[in-house]
Amino acid sequence: MEKPVELSDFLRTRRARLQPEEVGLVAYGARRRVPGLRREELAQLAGVSVTYYTRLEQGQSLNASDEVLDALARALRLSPDEHAHLRNIARPGRARPRPADRFERARAGTRQLIAAMREVPAVVVGHRNEVLAWNPLGHALLAGHLDPAAPDHRGERPNLSRMLFLDPHTRELYRRWEEEARANVAYLRLTAGRHPDDRELAALVGELSMNSPEFAALWARHPVNDCLFGSKELHHPVVGRLELAFEAMPLPEGGGHRMLLYSAEPGSASDAALRLLAGAAAGAAGAAGPDCGITVDGWELPGSSVNR
Repeated sequence: MEKPVELSDFLRTRRARLQPEEVGLVAYGARRRVPGLRREELAQLAGVSVTYYTRLEQGQSLNASDEVLDALARALRLSPDEHAHLRNIARPGRARPRPADRFERARAGTRQLIAAMREVPAVVVGHRNEVLAWNPLGHALLAGHLDPAAPDHRGERPNLSRMLFLDPHTRELYRRWEEEARANVAYLRLTAGRHPDDRELAALVGELSMNSPEFAALWARHPVNDCLFGSKELHHPVVGRLELAFEAMPLPEGGGHRMLLYSAEPGSASDAALRLLAGAAAGAAGAAGPDCGITVDGWELPGSSVNR
């Protein structure tokens, strides 16, 4: 992901979504060759010369001051996440390249913590949305059709973004798939700005762009957002419909690791379903053999008594 191209595309998409009248400008003439604000209009709003702004948008100036970037963010009405993203992509690369063969793992203390959370689905992910660890209920909720030990094996480690766009089981899991897809791409855009030299992240984006037209279309719009909380509507193949609250908690070890936690409103039907799934997941974790469980639509939960 080349920074000049990234910066140019980002600024153009943000100009395109604003109309002159929205920012107090008079639009002269009925015909406009480009959607949204023209370069000279944005330059006027930001208090910079048209020549300077043009050079910036064309990627010919990668040393914009904080003052200029802040002025552009105000003029473009950027969100805090978009503002931070603009700063990341408008500066020369400062990040040190990550070792290509590094296999990240969740800390032992983090693994111990999520293992103790038996009634809360918990998943630990890296900054590329790769699954570093999950507890039995987190695995049963999001990926019961995958090997529970997959996060610990190179070449098998699941990635939530790859699953969302390329795995039919995961696609069917989300009742509001389009909303989930937009949020996922917006997070990947944000993390790409934070880690511009990450070759594995660039490879993931390339893979998804080649194999998912929906991902490619969303990526081209340059959405930017760090979704740290919200709600999820799932249709789980074992326990049915679930309405869950969602929290993404940054972890202290750095590197962009986050803990994803899910919960249901106490006393709700989703709470009952989640408790049922927790019992099934506990049985799966303690099952001694392959003949004591069930398989539903590819989701295997040994030791459970859950009926579809």
